[in-house]
Formats: sequence, C-alpha cells, structure tokens
Amino acid sequence: MSEPEIAAKVPAVLELEPGTYWWCQCGRSGNQPWCDGSHKGGAFSPTELTISEKRTVALCQCKRTAKAPCCDGSHKTL
Repeated sequence: MSEPEIAAKVPAVLELEPGTYWWCQCGRSGNQPWCDGSHKGGAFSPTELTISEKRTVALCQCKRTAKAPCCDGSHKTL
C-alpha cells in the first residue's frame, strides 16, 4: 500500500459540535482534515469520527498517526 500524502506537519485543533465527520486518510483532500472524495480510485478511504458532545480535538494531518483520526505526535518524526 502506498503512503498517504502529508497534508501538514501539525494537527488540526478544532472545537467540534456533536455529529458525524469524515476524516481524510489519503492526505489529498482540499478540505483538510475532512474528506472531499479525493481518495476515489486509490487505496485509502475516509475514517468516520462521531462526536457525542461538543469538544476540542487534535486531528492528524500528517496521516501517520496510529490513533486515527487523532494526532499521536507522529508528525514530530517527519
């Protein structure tokens, strides 16, 4: 499997309302960190993120996290 593109080397820190979101796993979305369908025809698919109450999250943008979609600090080694 090919490596995803690095969208940024810092997490996207966002305050999210309750709902379902789709995190970009391929790194090609023009709407980072969210999926815009750019993965179609490739090896990657978006990851579902469900938020039950308003909260702040740090979402991975380097696409190397082991805790997708949340940042685990992997960008520090790139």
